[in-house]
Amino acid sequence: MKNYIVLFLMVCVFASCKNEAESPVVSVNARQILVDGSPYLIKGICYHPVPKGSDKRDFSTIAQDLDLMVEAGINTIRVYAPIDNKAVLDDIHAAGIKVIIGFGYNQKGKFDILSGTYIDYVNKYKNHPSILMWELGNEYNYHPEWFRGDIKNWYIAMNDAAELIHKNDSNHPVTTAHGELPDALALSMGPNIDVWGMNVYRWDDPSSIFSQWEAVSEKPMYLSEAGGDSYMTISKAGFEEGINEKAQAEANKNILDKIFENQEVCSGVTMFSFTDGWWKAGNPDKQDIGGWAPNSSGVPYDGAPNEEFWGIVDIDRNKKETFSVVKNKYNQLKN
Repeated sequence: MKNYIVLFLMVCVFASCKNEAESPVVSVNARQILVDGSPYLIKGICYHPVPKGSDKRDFSTIAQDLDLMVEAGINTIRVYAPIDNKAVLDDIHAAGIKVIIGFGYNQKGKFDILSGTYIDYVNKYKNHPSILMWELGNEYNYHPEWFRGDIKNWYIAMNDAAELIHKNDSNHPVTTAHGELPDALALSMGPNIDVWGMNVYRWDDPSSIFSQWEAVSEKPMYLSEAGGDSYMTISKAGFEEGINEKAQAEANKNILDKIFENQEVCSGVTMFSFTDGWWKAGNPDKQDIGGWAPNSSGVPYDGAPNEEFWGIVDIDRNKKETFSVVKNKYNQLKN
């Protein structure tokens, strides 16, 4: 009987080691993100699937969504809140896709930075092979009012959270999604951030951000949000008012061209976004015009972020014109 117990324990240890061995090491070197020592180019999409009539994220369409992502050449999903479902992460990994897991500051104690429970999630999933990076916050620099009127309070929390993640997980970098180019204060207060994500809306040409970043930092960066929506609030730049998939497709083509012309500085992009979000600007049972976002005057081509029209597919997973743009661009690039 003793021999059987020893054999059982040996099998368990072997299985555990094998599982950990299957989880790649993600690191940074100079301006590059590396996966098991090889450069990794993010060909990504922001993903927050919310069904019609709801304002809650729902992964019931994950199989269909992953099929579409694989077709489009997407290798990275960026989510705004942790996915506490191993089966979903397993499906993402099986599709050959990695995940950037976002942590919010105050999510009522659910894997958030304020309560400190984010580290519980890190320790629970740090050996899962789908994980690419841990991401702290989303455009919080636009919201000092969330931090007692002083954005330095956020930068302190962000940097401390990154330090604790490093102590618990040496195999994945920590990033943050900063609104636009980080200023000197953000950079000086965030030395523990390994990769800087930036949500950048500079019409259909973000290329100026890369030289600006090169001048202030030697760390890797990626565009955590970029793109255009498929509704024109006004007629402009040759595109007519109203639903206009051609405007979105043209903007995204130009944006992606500029991003991947600058791979020596930029490690890629998670385009905003996979599917239209009917929950964002009004009645979740219908697609509303309007919505608001900080620093959004640079949204092509009307300067208006119609919040419910950003998907590369619509809410029923019908492909928009921009789907082909993303597919053609991502599939012609090597990983």
